Amino acid sequence: MRGLKGKRVLITAGPTHEPIDPVRYIANRSSGKQGFAIAAAAQAAGADVTLVSGPVELRDPAGVIVIRVESARDMLHKVEAALPADIAIFAAAVADWRVANEGEQKLKKTPAGMPPLQLVENPDILATISKLQDKRPPLVIGFAAETENLIENAKAKLKRKGCDWILANDVSAESGVMGGDLNRIHLVTAGGVEEWPTQSKDEVARTLIARIAAAIVGA
Repeated sequence: MRGLKGKRVLITAGPTHEPIDPVRYIANRSSGKQGFAIAAAAQAAGADVTLVSGPVELRDPAGVIVIRVESARDMLHKVEAALPADIAIFAAAVADWRVANEGEQKLKKTPAGMPPLQLVENPDILATISKLQDKRPPLVIGFAAETENLIENAKAKLKRKGCDWILANDVSAESGVMGGDLNRIHLVTAGGVEEWPTQSKDEVARTLIARIAAAIVGA
């Protein structure tokens, strides 16, 4: 299938690392496997693919431009620099918060106990790109990684973020999705909810790319 030939696809993957001090950081439990699989499937479908990835232990997909970043702010900057794109897929598990004042030296235990950490919100990459006045990709897709009320939360996220589609998945400990090789997706759009069967992350990626091709080019 070459249903995305000539299309520019921008994808994010993996976690972000938000420094506390030179040796510690805040992060999410993401292997990056799903985002990397989507990048490989999009490239196989003929797209020109740019993958912006947080810190992961995965090989770069063949034929894909891979940009490595650490923090949420780094990721947003590289995503904005990679525009314009025809399709943007935000599969990264971006940390919602960072430490307001990163320690220049390793924080030490004190008799008074743990030093206080003031947290501030990171930029919302999905919402930022979804609400661009110019350079907004025609199709913006986000992920909703939830541990409860999956569909309700995904529908609310779709509306709140301003994106076109949400891929909702259960990432509770019992699901095994985080770091695992299987995924179960519900595709949430303004038109309703599609339930996909449990598949490998490679199969999810191919299903998604086929669905995108059918939606935008009638492939």
